[in-house]
Amino acid sequence: MSPSITEEDVLKTLSSVTISGTSHDLVATGLVSGVVVKNGHIGFSLEVDPKKVEKSEPIKQAAEDALRALPGVLSATAMLTAHNPAQAQQPQVSPASPGSQGAAPSEAAAETRMYKPAKHVIAVASGKGGVGKSTTAINLALALQQLGQNVAILDADIYGPSLPKLLGTKERPRAENNKLVPIKAHGLTAMSIGFLVDEDAPTIWRGPMVMSAIEQMLRDVEWGDPDILIIDMPPGTGDAQLTLSQRASLAGAVIVSTPQDLALIDARKGLNMFRKVHVPVLGIIENMSYFVCPNCQTSHDIFSRGGAEKEAKELGVPFLGAIPLEMAIRSGADAGSPVVAADPDGANSAPYISIAKTLLASLPEQNRTAPTITIN
Repeated sequence: MSPSITEEDVLKTLSSVTISGTSHDLVATGLVSGVVVKNGHIGFSLEVDPKKVEKSEPIKQAAEDALRALPGVLSATAMLTAHNPAQAQQPQVSPASPGSQGAAPSEAAAETRMYKPAKHVIAVASGKGGVGKSTTAINLALALQQLGQNVAILDADIYGPSLPKLLGTKERPRAENNKLVPIKAHGLTAMSIGFLVDEDAPTIWRGPMVMSAIEQMLRDVEWGDPDILIIDMPPGTGDAQLTLSQRASLAGAVIVSTPQDLALIDARKGLNMFRKVHVPVLGIIENMSYFVCPNCQTSHDIFSRGGAEKEAKELGVPFLGAIPLEMAIRSGADAGSPVVAADPDGANSAPYISIAKTLLASLPEQNRTAPTITIN
């Protein structure tokens, strides 16, 4: 069994990380605070000069690497806090490499580094919650697998992870060679923060810690060599979405919306965010498009119908298809047996298979460079 990590172990390890050009370490200078250790996962804060926050990635990286090397550590996440050091004589964190940790990447390399865990990385996103994005993402991943692709899926929703429930597993990843070994379920390679914390435990993290955790799941998971990585994005257009757009070499994004006007307004915002950061929009999916009565077989447009298709046409992006509001899709997701896994040849799986075929045909071959975000 792996040894239990204590706060004392964390501080002792961080005291071995020295600030470049000095003999001072992170702990002695008082830059480390807020250490949290739980189930092999470590979080802590690093206070840095407010003028050098954007240039402090190397020292942050060195601190995280030092902790991840400890036996029993599954993850280590540093949150940069832009506070002045408590005492004037304390040395400032330098953007240069910490002497005891070897050479760090250059500033330019840190800013443009992108991760490509699969041949094609596809973000499945929505402008708001409650539109069935995660259910769509898992069934789309399974549909791509049905078409012969080696598929992985990453649940990037740190605050509300749903992948453990959708896959019907509470298995925890294990650490191997300083990497997390992802979970295997329904033939998919899967990773989620939900595999690392208790189901009812809230994730009370600020934005920088969330962004660092997402980057770690791209960088420090042994993904293997999948053909496609589906990223189930959190709803909205905040820190997590920008981090993934800047750090993951995305082949493109898929927007999920319901047909009603309110959901389409938010879907449009999500679409325009990806355009802003130069991520191709592969198309829009209309979820909960219609309901077919099981008794009379009459189709009912509960949330209206065709709104997403009309929006796609107006925005000049492909309409990928419509998915019905169907009890079997909902119940399968709740039971950890998504409909495409449970009944791949059934009528309810057909829309996902059709969308997956369209996506495969549209995937670009070229790699994307890191985007530059400008605010007009």
